[in-house]
Amino acid sequence: MRTIAERLREASARRQPLELLGHGSKRFYGGVPQGALWPLGQEPELVGVRAFEPSELHVTVGAATPLRDLEHLLAQHGQHLACEPPRFGNEGTVGGLIATGLSGPARPYRGAVRDHLLGLTLIDGQGQVLKFGGTLMKNVAGFDVSRLMVGAMGTLGLIAEATLQVAPLPQARATLHFHAAADDALHAMNRAAAQGFPLSASAWWDGGLLLRLAGNEAAVASARQRLGGELLPADAADAFWAGLRHQTDEFFAGAVRAIQAGSGVAIWRLSVPPTAPMLKVPGEQLIEWGGALRWLVTPLEGGRIRDLARRAGGQATLYAAMDKAGPVFEPPSAVLAPVLARLKAQFDPAGVINPGRSGWA
Repeated sequence: MRTIAERLREASARRQPLELLGHGSKRFYGGVPQGALWPLGQEPELVGVRAFEPSELHVTVGAATPLRDLEHLLAQHGQHLACEPPRFGNEGTVGGLIATGLSGPARPYRGAVRDHLLGLTLIDGQGQVLKFGGTLMKNVAGFDVSRLMVGAMGTLGLIAEATLQVAPLPQARATLHFHAAADDALHAMNRAAAQGFPLSASAWWDGGLLLRLAGNEAAVASARQRLGGELLPADAADAFWAGLRHQTDEFFAGAVRAIQAGSGVAIWRLSVPPTAPMLKVPGEQLIEWGGALRWLVTPLEGGRIRDLARRAGGQATLYAAMDKAGPVFEPPSAVLAPVLARLKAQFDPAGVINPGRSGWA
């Protein structure tokens, strides 16, 4: 990694901004990219599996390793990334997974990206190679530092390598469909979670509530009997959850078409308490994560969206839009802002790594 470190040191010395890029599949997300493009997938030192022992339930990989390759390897051993990271256009890297922190439908039931990140190697803005965390959960020295990189949009350094916890694939899965209004669906999601059913995903859109069960065969069969509903055929269920995870389903595809047509709408991603009522806004809404994630496709002005999110006890992110002139992420609080500034000064004092992408650096 010497050459990579040298390039970072040189960029810092010249104060030349750099845009670190894996596959670019999530480039639409976050602040507007700036700086000279650096395609990390072309750096062989950052690609490939470093260590994998299936019985230990963790894998160490280079950050530019394609997610599809890693997931294919894990599937061959009956394992997966439990947080179900999205792959847009079947693209995406391990580094992009960590930098964006985006998780899929299983997130509230199986944990977020940061919950599965055991450690990483980072090259900071001064070209220093730093290692945090380890392969065991009990190795907590620096573990929180690893987690700081999740969702930081690559602004704190170049992620070179990561160790991730993996999980066995579930023995059985079943998806149940119910016809329900939004508020009834929210109540049903929360009730099912409180009753201890083996949920692994939930979603509502356009009058349809879907609950995915996963676990051992006896637990899934018992939950099916108690919950009722219509059992979706396995192929249809797999297609639905894959479409939701990778955002190829009609909700997201229609939203992208509307944005590209210049209709004035944007896609907003709201994190709110699961029990928050349905938000009264014009446009389309899709609910995930047991009610904790609300997707809005709306022409409503950003300030009003953020106000609605705050009133509901959460926050809003401008996920995709033609115009990102305003804030993309919720601005940090007066307490958090100086902490983030100190972190940026520590890891990237020249401010050359992915400037503007995180909204705070």
